[in-house]
Amino acid sequence: MAEILVLVDHADGAVRKPALELLTLARRIGEPSAVVLGAGENTAAVAAKAAEYGAAKVYTADADAFTTQLVVPKVDALTQIAKAADAAAVLVTSSGEGKEIAARVALRLGSGIITDAIDLEQGASGPVATQSVFAASFQVKSTVTTGAPVITVKPNAVAPEQAPAAGTVEQVEVAFTGNAATVTARTPRVSSGRPELTEAAIVVSGGRGVGAAEGFSVVEDLADALGAAVGASRAAVDAGWYPHTNQVGQTGKQVSPQLYVAAGISGAIQHRAGMQTSKTIVAINKDPEAPIFELVDYGVVGDLFTVLPQLTAEVKARKG
Repeated sequence: MAEILVLVDHADGAVRKPALELLTLARRIGEPSAVVLGAGENTAAVAAKAAEYGAAKVYTADADAFTTQLVVPKVDALTQIAKAADAAAVLVTSSGEGKEIAARVALRLGSGIITDAIDLEQGASGPVATQSVFAASFQVKSTVTTGAPVITVKPNAVAPEQAPAAGTVEQVEVAFTGNAATVTARTPRVSSGRPELTEAAIVVSGGRGVGAAEGFSVVEDLADALGAAVGASRAAVDAGWYPHTNQVGQTGKQVSPQLYVAAGISGAIQHRAGMQTSKTIVAINKDPEAPIFELVDYGVVGDLFTVLPQLTAEVKARKG
């Protein structure tokens, strides 16, 4: 079978969920091989997790450059491995860093690139990627016609599925090309205890309808009951009611969860561009003419301060 390289995103020995999704998708188009960079003493744990989700081979490279420099060392490693393995495709998580890595690797390989895929399948002449375009108004299928395709895939494109494989580990010595950009300091982000917004399977977002920063408490209560991430519309962020890091939309973060709950959000095109690929969309809004109701699976016309607490109570009751 064709070898499909998957760049495994990990932190402190824990493999991030989108990487497991990539390994699941890779099995549709060939035989997955995981690329684990800079794991250090956690290499064995990361490699074992990758094998658990279908990696027949795990390429590992350990060097300080992966953590002390920006992007380029990972590009060096992934390009070198892709050439040596004669990979049929390279899959990367569609994050800010992931898309930069993918673009640079595609350039070095002389290959085409597809970004923000939401599905993959095998076609007659190679992998076929499904993308959501024009603010998620259309879906298109794309293929790369030159070289091994480099594809970035949005988180939550597929549910990770275990498929234990050999996971044979091969240590790689990377020839670094040099990098002028280095990391000078790191500041750990204060954890909210909630899932990462772009990786969460469930997102509950609040908009102008919450009325004030204090209004987000009912949004947070529902999110915590569901084990969800909290998002916000641009209007709420611009008003200073919630941090910019939680903004969902064209100028914020793009999410594609299994369930998206929009509370007090009108549904302007700027917001829709960031969440319209969600699998199931639920909206709560007092205005029955709000544009958000045009794309939802379930809509509730009502006051979010009445609806959300009732929904939170019901969720808690069913969870026991």
